Amino acid sequence: MVAADGTHGKLDFWGYERRWNWTARRNMRTNSIVIVSLASPKDKVWGQLLALDVAGITVRGIELDSFDDFIRQIVSEEEATVGMTTVFYPMHRVERIALDEPSGTLPSLADRFRQKVGLTIQQYLGIEPPIV
Repeated sequence: MVAADGTHGKLDFWGYERRWNWTARRNMRTNSIVIVSLASPKDKVWGQLLALDVAGITVRGIELDSFDDFIRQIVSEEEATVGMTTVFYPMHRVERIALDEPSGTLPSLADRFRQKVGLTIQQYLGIEPPIV
């Protein structure tokens, strides 16, 4: 079943319809900028998607709570106290992976980075943006 908004539905064991967005899943590629929600302990990470498979996700990023400090240190050219690190998270910790994209009038975190730093996050990291 395909809805007008591009989502697909499937009935679960109890007959309730589940929906997931195939468009977002299809557009998540290596070098995409993502927000990963984690469990045990609860955390959110923003950064570059390096790898995604059944075992887990590898991200070069920062904890979402450190985002403003990270930008402030880049803009003021301070010594790096908050930096992006490459980390593998096993899939049992991953609750959700979302593309970093604007929501209505709210800019994405990557847009906020570009507005404040003057470079895209891809330029800052020296990577090519994913081809969608």
